[in-house]
Amino acid sequence: MVFSPTAGVASALLLVTPYTPNIATVETTPGCLTDNFYGTYGGQSVFHLPPTCLDTIAIKGLSIQSVSLLPYVANGERQLIWLQESAIDSSLVTPEYEAEVQGFFRWLGEDGYSMGGGQSSGHQHLLSSANEPGVELHLVDLQPAGGSYGLIAVEPSLAPSIEALLPRYWKPYILPNQPTSYLPVPKPAIEHVKSLLETVRFDPVVSSLVNSISLNQMRDDIRWLTGEDGKSGIISRHSFAEGSRVAANWLKERFEETGATCELKTFLTGFAPNVACKYSASVDTTSTVLISGHYDSRGSFGSQRAPGGNDDGSGTIALLGIARAVAHSGLTFRSNVELVAFAGEEQGLYGSKAYAREMREKDANITVMIQADMLRYHAPGEPPQLGLPMYIGTPEVAQLVSNMSAIYSPELTVGYTAACCSDHQSFHEQGYASTQVFERAGPIADPMYHNSGDLSERPGYDLSQIRSIAKVQFATLLHAAGFDLPDNKDLN
Repeated sequence: MVFSPTAGVASALLLVTPYTPNIATVETTPGCLTDNFYGTYGGQSVFHLPPTCLDTIAIKGLSIQSVSLLPYVANGERQLIWLQESAIDSSLVTPEYEAEVQGFFRWLGEDGYSMGGGQSSGHQHLLSSANEPGVELHLVDLQPAGGSYGLIAVEPSLAPSIEALLPRYWKPYILPNQPTSYLPVPKPAIEHVKSLLETVRFDPVVSSLVNSISLNQMRDDIRWLTGEDGKSGIISRHSFAEGSRVAANWLKERFEETGATCELKTFLTGFAPNVACKYSASVDTTSTVLISGHYDSRGSFGSQRAPGGNDDGSGTIALLGIARAVAHSGLTFRSNVELVAFAGEEQGLYGSKAYAREMREKDANITVMIQADMLRYHAPGEPPQLGLPMYIGTPEVAQLVSNMSAIYSPELTVGYTAACCSDHQSFHEQGYASTQVFERAGPIADPMYHNSGDLSERPGYDLSQIRSIAKVQFATLLHAAGFDLPDNKDLN
């Protein structure tokens, strides 16, 4: 497929294409895509097309029906934001939700937007404001199977709060201020993960360690984080709420009790900090294995309550369970290990993007990264499950997690999910081998997703499933980092 300049287009063009694991394989003009990458969001990749590429750019293997070429008035004072409807189960697409989405579209129209330039194609419409020519909005209408998206440009000061205006199952993703170079995961990094795959075997010591994760302690932890126990006083862990600061300090203290060295890392004014904790390697090495979750939450529109019991209190208590098991065993790691609880995930991966950029600037040697996001909802009539990302991530790391699950949590049915994307995307975009663990091999089915009713004491909230997935995370961590136990330690 070859694109040619179009008469009357705006000062820049954005190319939106279906996701492909390696962008370089579909690029025939070197640099036109790989040097002008805005990122991948949902199942779509976004690029800036400079004028020099318009006559020659060709995209192999993509049909014209699957590619969008969007005129955009380039304006350095505007922030591009991708809006994505999450992959949700059909049971969540209720008339109430559909009305909410249509109301969102109407709100955009009533707020001064009008059809601009006569640009339309199928479900796609380019909207612009007559009063503010630097503001554009590209929307795809709601479809029965979900998967709608939008691309907007707004004042940068509005970007962090755009999440509060979205329908409940939509999420914002902040595009870079300027397109960047595409950073694939280097071949040596992938070969390292392949070598880990080749050495996966059942280990009775690892089995004892992962089975030491306490279900009762997890229950206590989640009730504290949601405020259900009446002790924490937390009403909301939204990134802007006071409760998120309370949670950050509490998490730092709990991780430090396990022997980790922790730091509250601020990344943007107004946001709660990332909680970054480290266990230093017992040998001289730069290699680091990182596992994470996000502790910020999101509630119902108009409600101050955002308990985040599943999203992502479940991933957070899995980290705590692993940390406590480390402390209980007295083990030491042969690689550096980081446990990180991110903030700002719900507003567009702000915390993890800042942290991943910092790691890349330091040239940190992160060999494996695994994000845990939403582990606990168990749909009625379904087996306990483990979902791995269909789109964003490193397939070899996902396979490593799958193999570990078969050995140490065989009760989990493992498959792929289109639910996308969490904080692992920030590391994937920086060229680190990464993946995500999720509660279901399919779309999101939790009826309390992005809801103020996301508590732990409710139907479908399965602590045992969290523990099973945490065991897989811990086993993968032990295998990837290597470990030693004290000589006199009796795991029994």
